[in-house]
Amino acid sequence: MAKRDPEKTARNKLIKELNEKLKELLPSVLEETGIKSVYSLNGIFGGKFADYIDIKNEVIHSPDHFISLYLSGFKEMAKKNPHSAHHRNFKLLQSSTKLQKYIYLFLKRTYLRNYEALSKKRPRVEDAAIWIGQNNANYGLLVTPRFNIQISQWENDKSEIRHFKPLYWSIGHVMETGLVIPGKNERIKFSSVDEYLNFFLNVLVRNSGSKYEYELAALYRDYVLSSLAPENIPLLIPEFRYGGLSFKHLYRLDFTIIDPIELNKIGFELSPWSSHGYIAKTQGLSQKEINEIAKNNFEKEMEKHKAFFRKYGIFVLIYTDSDLANLDKIFADMRDFLEPKTRKNTLQFQIMQDIISGNL
Repeated sequence: MAKRDPEKTARNKLIKELNEKLKELLPSVLEETGIKSVYSLNGIFGGKFADYIDIKNEVIHSPDHFISLYLSGFKEMAKKNPHSAHHRNFKLLQSSTKLQKYIYLFLKRTYLRNYEALSKKRPRVEDAAIWIGQNNANYGLLVTPRFNIQISQWENDKSEIRHFKPLYWSIGHVMETGLVIPGKNERIKFSSVDEYLNFFLNVLVRNSGSKYEYELAALYRDYVLSSLAPENIPLLIPEFRYGGLSFKHLYRLDFTIIDPIELNKIGFELSPWSSHGYIAKTQGLSQKEINEIAKNNFEKEMEKHKAFFRKYGIFVLIYTDSDLANLDKIFADMRDFLEPKTRKNTLQFQIMQDIISGNL
């Protein structure tokens, strides 16, 4: 049996409660306003939110945020023309306290029903494709992938990015789109979360040859499989390529997590001395020359992290040998970013009075 998403279950329960409250209020609302039916009521007020809110661009954080935007847009529309239906409807809303309560509950239910689409921050077009992996073993993760035959390359369908249903850069994302093959009209699709995680662990990460990366990837796999809603967990993205599709290798990050709510990025770099600082041949070198080589190695590593921050806004956490002795602790750091906190923008019911009170 599929595991239930506790957040979605809670929303559905609240929607059901709101349905009951709206049914109870309806007769008195119709009587007080003179509106003939629930269909007319919902047509006059409920169906207008796309007229009053910039749905394409607004990221709406909460039901009360949605209601605030709706009422502000409604009031502005009513002000423009005192002879319009918007003006008459707004005056009716001002005069009826029962209607105000009904609309508040109705809009709250509307937001909860459309929560996924309304609450998501959308990536910029230039950030809607990432490329991972080593040369000749690299893959693309796009939001709305389509293959452009004219240039023989994958690109995003820009008009559909905002309609993407899964959380961006989540397990649900890769299950929806798969991974694309650069330069070929082919992609790897996954029939289950288990199948993706096996590919992630034994193809994407194992290919790096790092035992530390492999063990952390295994901890991530177990974490996802134990989740009640694995599709909502952010991807642990391996080998994020600084140069994107550029064949000439410049930099890669061991792991990256993109918060699907705010789209903030955090990188994780495993830097054991054996591969990031060790100087193999010192015979015949002066101490000054050895120090110069060590300095250049360090500066090269730091430039990598600064470059990722400048280009992608990725802040990088660096783990050295003493950290790598305890991979559970490193994964605990990762887990903090795998459990993004829901945004809150709490307002009060008083917002109804604040916005609709006063003259137009």
